[in-house]
Amino acid sequence: MTYLLRRIGGALLVLALAFTAAYVLLAALPGDAVLARYGNPDLGLTPDQLAEIRASYGADRPAIIQFLDTAASFLRGDLGYSVQSGASVSALLAEALPSTLTLAALGLLVAVVLAVAIAALATHPGLQSHRVTRALRSTLRGLPPLMVSLPVFWIGIVLIQVFSFQLGLVPLLNASPAQALMLPVATLAVPIAAPLAQVLIRSIDEVMAQPFVAVARARGASSTWLLWHTVARNAVLPTLTMAGLLFGELVGGAVVTEAVFGRMGIGQLTAQAVAARDTPVLLAVVVISTVVFVLINLVVDLLYPVLDARLRRTGAAAPTRRVQVTA
Repeated sequence: MTYLLRRIGGALLVLALAFTAAYVLLAALPGDAVLARYGNPDLGLTPDQLAEIRASYGADRPAIIQFLDTAASFLRGDLGYSVQSGASVSALLAEALPSTLTLAALGLLVAVVLAVAIAALATHPGLQSHRVTRALRSTLRGLPPLMVSLPVFWIGIVLIQVFSFQLGLVPLLNASPAQALMLPVATLAVPIAAPLAQVLIRSIDEVMAQPFVAVARARGASSTWLLWHTVARNAVLPTLTMAGLLFGELVGGAVVTEAVFGRMGIGQLTAQAVAARDTPVLLAVVVISTVVFVLINLVVDLLYPVLDARLRRTGAAAPTRRVQVTA
């Protein structure tokens, strides 16, 4: 229970700090969203009318009052209204979020499958016996660093050029929902799979060097059984941590991916808000992204005792040790 409360308290602290930092940075930008939207001379608004509009949005109040009002509104679930379109920010997010969540979830799933496949082939003991398989293993080990260095927008452009223009396998126009997701998911999965594969390969190598693996091999365990039943189970924790941390990369990659493929989602909404200095939308996007990021990492933290029995034993033994010291 103490572990759970400590993790939840840390998650709430991160949310509060992220909200404060995002608000301060957006408020520090020159000008404001109201002037960016209504200050155009072509609209013909007088200074009194601009002042009235600013008052209606609360932009004329002291900064600390605006911050407290915005924080209270977010706690109530009121995300405000877009200065650019006048629509409710909650409605805009509700419309854009499902598309981005689908893209991010499928991208992470494909990235995990790709990372596991690369790591399993790159570390399989059976690939050390022949020269051809050793070359394949070396190639697979060098693949993640190459994948990390590829920009997301470049991957998307290359996939469009090859699979849509050259091969004609995935149409860009009049595509079905499944076809419209293929290339964006692949674009998002490649840079995410690379660090996952790197961490998994390193973890498997470290576990392979442990004495209990040598004992299991001496008792006649096959290479495949040893990899999947003994080594992988002990090597999964660092990879799980990296998967949680990479959610931020998923959000950033989704912005670029949706821009490249013209998909409507949080990425397109963020790009439009940046261009229009629509601070209510930007603040809401930052907060929602932080909430999802914190929740994913909280779930990862809570899974540790489930996956590693040593953590459960440590948590159970701690009170006993404190009683003995007190006595």
